Amino acid sequence: MPELSPPLNTVIALPSDQDATGRSLGNEEMALLADAIATGTLTSTKGAFVRTLQERFSSLLGVEHAYACASGTAAVHCAIAALDLEPGDEVITTPITDMGALAPLLYQGVIPVFADVEVASCNLTARTIEQRLSPRTKAIVATHLFGNPCDMEDILSLAASRGIPVIEDCAQAFMASDRGRYVGTMGAVGCFSLQQGKHITTGEGGIVTTADAKLARRMELFINKAWGYGDPAPDHYFLALNYRMSELQGAVGVAQLEKLEAAVARRISLANALTAKLEDIEGIVLPLARPTARHVYWKYCIRVDSALYPDGVSSISRFLKERGIAAAPRYIQKPAFRCAVFSEQRTFGKSRWPFTLATPEALDYSAERFPGTFAALDGIIVVPWNDRYSDEHVDYIATAIREAAGAAVRRAA
Repeated sequence: MPELSPPLNTVIALPSDQDATGRSLGNEEMALLADAIATGTLTSTKGAFVRTLQERFSSLLGVEHAYACASGTAAVHCAIAALDLEPGDEVITTPITDMGALAPLLYQGVIPVFADVEVASCNLTARTIEQRLSPRTKAIVATHLFGNPCDMEDILSLAASRGIPVIEDCAQAFMASDRGRYVGTMGAVGCFSLQQGKHITTGEGGIVTTADAKLARRMELFINKAWGYGDPAPDHYFLALNYRMSELQGAVGVAQLEKLEAAVARRISLANALTAKLEDIEGIVLPLARPTARHVYWKYCIRVDSALYPDGVSSISRFLKERGIAAAPRYIQKPAFRCAVFSEQRTFGKSRWPFTLATPEALDYSAERFPGTFAALDGIIVVPWNDRYSDEHVDYIATAIREAAGAAVRRAA
């Protein structure tokens, strides 16, 4: 049994990724920002910082192409647009995700088809994806939730058997890996987010990766209104947006990227320490990656056994919040398909487009289709995680969870 700390008697302020306490922003970023401003060139079409970020990110992951863009949402949009799907085509995705990963599909006129998730990881699996395949399925989005990789070998095998490309949503999974390969390098396209709360940040920002030269070209164009910069006779080749990252963000990104490997290693080390302190608590299931996978702990998620803690998710979360630990019960309050965008088909005016192109099967959000999704959300508590935590912070969180679990058991009795 791990050594226990004394009961909590004071609230400790934890580093937060929403401000300087939990971010590694510092002199390195300030210096490169000053360099960017000194050039007077803040657009990435003329500057060097965004290009440097792209080259270094590509080298770090060992993938041929990487392009920076305005956000993680823009990254998903670039990926979908690069596939050049037809309106009404179906893309299988997860119902446990941010709307920013779903809205781009609707904007491209394709239909998000939700597959159920595995309860233990909250991730899609090849089995759950296969249940939602149809002749209209033209892509799959595999989201590596919380930094824990999906089983990509099985998913890619299924997709290859049907000739379907896989997009990896790696927004929460920088440098996570499966069977020795980084996420974002296994599917047709990888999508990353540099938003405020991610492993590294430029405030907002995204990166797309691919080994496919044709997809790379389309994504580079899509970021730039499909204008062929540098071409002999450039044109706006197809409908696209301005999703460029500025040189100011690029400068911050270059400095942040130098800190990524150390930040990820620290997150893993701290998470392992917390797991060791909690592993003997009955009814609390701790995050666990498959033996072949590397979990990079964007957040630290615990699962509560409702048989032992009938009101566990709510009461434990409330207890932790009272002690300054911003625990989030359920992660998201409802599956994405229960949001008005989907349940009421609120899109473009009163048109309901592109839902008007969908089959009834694609729009069947019956609860019985998603037992894993509802069970997963009902049972998890998302504990904030940060590479700037100290050993004292980890000890504090462990003690708080122990006390919260004990109090929940007493209430249940």
